[in-house]
Amino acid sequence: MITILFQIVLALLNLYWWAVILAAVISMLISFNVLDTRNRLVWSIADFLDRVTEPALRPIRRVLPNFGAVDLSPLILLILIYATESLLARLHDAIVYGNVRGLFL
Repeated sequence: MITILFQIVLALLNLYWWAVILAAVISMLISFNVLDTRNRLVWSIADFLDRVTEPALRPIRRVLPNFGAVDLSPLILLILIYATESLLARLHDAIVYGNVRGLFL
């Protein structure tokens, strides 16, 4: 049962990983006028990705210094997601296999 819960959480983190990447790419394409937000489909996708990722990016943007036009908050969020996935994998091993030593390496 616990393995299923860990797999679900890891799958959700993986989906969020891709949402952050897609939001950053679409944001860049919109800022370089490659995509037009007057197109209803483009606007809907960009709005959805912004609504999904902005709550996690906003606190990171408040802490990071202003780098002008460069936004490093998606990169920081991706690193945090990776660290969370790694921690969850170690926690899973400790719970399921009794490998407590792996938590501290």
